[in-house]
Amino acid sequence: MLTLAPLPLVFPFAVPVDPSSYLWRVPCALFAAVACIACAVTLYRRPVAAKFYGVTAFICCFPAALPYIASNPFAALTVAVMTIAGIFGLAELKARTVFIRKRHRMELWLQRARWAATAAPLAVVSAAIIDTTAPRLVGYVMTISSVIVQLLFANWVLRQKSKWRILLPAAGIPGVVALNVLSRTGEIPAPAFLISCIGLLLLPHSEEMTLKREPWWGVLLNHPARILFTAFLSLCMFGTMLLTLPFATQAGALHLIDAAFTSVSAVCITGLTVLDTSADFTRFGQLFILTLIQLGGLGIMTITTVGLHTMGHRFSLQHERLLTSITDTDHKTLLHSLATILKFTFIAEGTGALLLTVLFRTTGDTLMQAAWRGVFTAISAFCNAGFALQTDNLISYATHPLILHVIAVLIISGGLAPATCMLIPRRLIGKTVPVSARIALVTTAVLLFSGTFLFLAFEWEGVLTGLSFGNKLHNAWFQSVTLRTAGFNSLPVAAITSPTLLFMLCFMFIGGSPGGTAGGIKTTTIGVLAMTFWANTTSRNDVLLHNRRVPPGTVYRAITIAVSGLIVWSVTVLMLDVTQGIPVRGIVFEATSALGTVGLSTGATALLDEIGKIIIMIAMFAGRIGPMTLFMLLGDDRIQKVTKCPDAKISLT
Repeated sequence: MLTLAPLPLVFPFAVPVDPSSYLWRVPCALFAAVACIACAVTLYRRPVAAKFYGVTAFICCFPAALPYIASNPFAALTVAVMTIAGIFGLAELKARTVFIRKRHRMELWLQRARWAATAAPLAVVSAAIIDTTAPRLVGYVMTISSVIVQLLFANWVLRQKSKWRILLPAAGIPGVVALNVLSRTGEIPAPAFLISCIGLLLLPHSEEMTLKREPWWGVLLNHPARILFTAFLSLCMFGTMLLTLPFATQAGALHLIDAAFTSVSAVCITGLTVLDTSADFTRFGQLFILTLIQLGGLGIMTITTVGLHTMGHRFSLQHERLLTSITDTDHKTLLHSLATILKFTFIAEGTGALLLTVLFRTTGDTLMQAAWRGVFTAISAFCNAGFALQTDNLISYATHPLILHVIAVLIISGGLAPATCMLIPRRLIGKTVPVSARIALVTTAVLLFSGTFLFLAFEWEGVLTGLSFGNKLHNAWFQSVTLRTAGFNSLPVAAITSPTLLFMLCFMFIGGSPGGTAGGIKTTTIGVLAMTFWANTTSRNDVLLHNRRVPPGTVYRAITIAVSGLIVWSVTVLMLDVTQGIPVRGIVFEATSALGTVGLSTGATALLDEIGKIIIMIAMFAGRIGPMTLFMLLGDDRIQKVTKCPDAKISLT
């Protein structure tokens, strides 16, 4: 906090604005800097006051930098991320303080020096990249941050009485002077960044870290939530780099934001696009997109698990619990189930690709074109991605029912968990299946048939006008299937009526089933909520299904997942409505499609600016990893204490 305290002073001078605004922006910046210092001073003595000062510092930074973040979408996103991270860090301040108080004073001084050296590069880089009207002020800010780092580092070195490490603080003073001189000439202040990085490398690990030190890969492999988040984020970044290659697009180099949007949409198997996949990307670019779709749809966790098992790595209980929740399998047969999932996936995609190749060939495509479209569409459909190699998606095949039904079967197979799909024959012949699979199958069937009926009822004289009776049935069924977060459309979505739009929003928000490639809050969640509703309306104390009791913890998790989805959806809609000049109808549909990883659009995707694309990218990423990560975080990892308290009587009606 001490190292970052001078940084708010740069914000008021970030962009040239009306000088009268300095009357309120400069005091806000000064107040934020003072609040940072107060937070640092009271950090270990008065944690509650430190939290207040820290939150105040973050809040005061917004008005100080308001013109800059309003004109720079990336700056707005960066400030928002830093604010959220800072608030969460302050929320854990009590636990961290108790842990540090038990340490030796030397350990405390070491921690201060390490955090200062860590924060200094952030302050230097942030101040350097901001286009300010007062470059000399930037130099002073970075000089102060560097001096603070050197003082904290020197404090630890002198108390440790280390002779060779004393050279760095001694060299830091000339470095700070050189920094000030270079900053006045407008050059990049590299000395501060270099000195801080060297100091961070020279600082040793703490005693606790030394005793519990683990290899670098253990940080990921031993923390399932991190490997899930990091794997998808890394794949999105890798895909962005691939799509920016000159030979990936027809026009050469692709704009970074468009490449990132396409990569995130493919990895998160959404299907929203700002470019025409068939016209704007070369065959290499389409192959990159298809690879990202396959990795994102199949699940990086599944691939990682099989790879680690091949290398002989043993799984922890946390890994098995996360993987069983994602793949909807029993932990006793985890590896066998994962191998079965891979076989099922490749068999389904291979069969679909072969059938679609034949069907596309009958529509007039050449053999090579039909084969490539067949493979691409089969993988995209099974992964519920919604990417197509036709400019109009599948509208040109509205009168080809065989193509629509093959794609629909692939979508349903991918939307259901492979383990659930394999139980369908048992269900058809009357044998018992697990309760979870039964809920998923029944809920999916209800959604599919009710969606078909509603689409026919509301669009019979709408977008279905001009089609024969049979083609109306085929297209209504196909559009109902695509609401399982597939994203394909055989009819123009922008022309649908308002009643159709409303029920499509509800169905997209629900999504597919656990363990499948679809997004949404999942069919089992809405199934549990529906059974809870019925139990309450019929005055039953327990939620029962075929002589099986649904535990209250499952009901609580279902409610939490649904409410969390509504909160994220509301925030996404609000952010888009504030930043984008798009009608509310398109914004609501776009936000629901992104968060549910559906990919359908009424045309709002093409109207998004940079900040709008970033918001949609975040929504797609949250929709892809959110349900799985949330399910793991809400697991019973800790033993709950049994409390014996009187029941509270609360009136709800």
